[in-house]
Amino acid sequence: MAEVAAVGTGWVPLAAVLLVATTAVVATADGALLGRPDRPWAEAARLLRQQRRTTLAADTLLGRGAVLLAPVVALLMVAVVPLGSWTVADLGVGVVWFNTLDVLLWAVFWLAGWGANSALGLVGAYRFLAQALAYELPLMFALAAPALAAGSLRLGDVVTAQQGLWFVVWMPAAFVVYCVGVLGFTARGPFAAPLSADVAGGLAVELSGVDRLLLDGGRWLLLVAGSAFGVTAFLGGGGGPLLPGWAWVLVKTVLLALALAALARRAPLWRAERFTEVGWLVLLPVALVQLLVVAVVEVV
Repeated sequence: MAEVAAVGTGWVPLAAVLLVATTAVVATADGALLGRPDRPWAEAARLLRQQRRTTLAADTLLGRGAVLLAPVVALLMVAVVPLGSWTVADLGVGVVWFNTLDVLLWAVFWLAGWGANSALGLVGAYRFLAQALAYELPLMFALAAPALAAGSLRLGDVVTAQQGLWFVVWMPAAFVVYCVGVLGFTARGPFAAPLSADVAGGLAVELSGVDRLLLDGGRWLLLVAGSAFGVTAFLGGGGGPLLPGWAWVLVKTVLLALALAALARRAPLWRAERFTEVGWLVLLPVALVQLLVVAVVEVV
């Protein structure tokens, strides 16, 4: 596998186009699995035609700024992901960069609920914070496992360390915890309580038109960005036969994102307080044990 090299910030527009295109493929394929391949496009067209709603004394700047920030965070996440032998930003702390952006999503979703000046929106926003407190620490330790095995926080080194054996093979618990975290920070499936119907849509209750499209589209982009990072950290990055490295990254990303989307549809909804117990009493110990196993293997 070739050494990963940074191509510079001038390639950011291309990275954005590639992220959007990959997300479009994932959304269309997910719709096809439900018998409606045109479903995401029809919903996008509907929201583009819909008029934006406003509420009394809404903080428009914060609310609309938050939903606009969701796609930006997704792009910043993939900026450090190696696409074969190149990456936009070859950071020496790429793992920490991803985790920092994940924490930034706390502000994104909370401000989206706060900005509308709606009680139900604020309830949804606080629900997201509650479940974020439950998944964030396990996710952090899950990401520490491949970094520890590679002896580096640089993603190029993490990919190189998997040439003989993908980390998912001997770090399955960390991979599962990581996938739970991705579903958590995209508010999908079991972790959709912030957007639940029991609070009329939660933090998105007052969002409409382009604002709602940015939030929903941003969640899809974040799912693909999280999957791309998972491919890099656990599934060997661009490693694979026949195809070039960049193609393997895209194929693995699409497959992992589709698997997570399918899992999210089938898993029951968890209340935020129930997930807090699972996060602290199950996911965190599992992630710590996995990290201990990796540390012992590396020392021995």
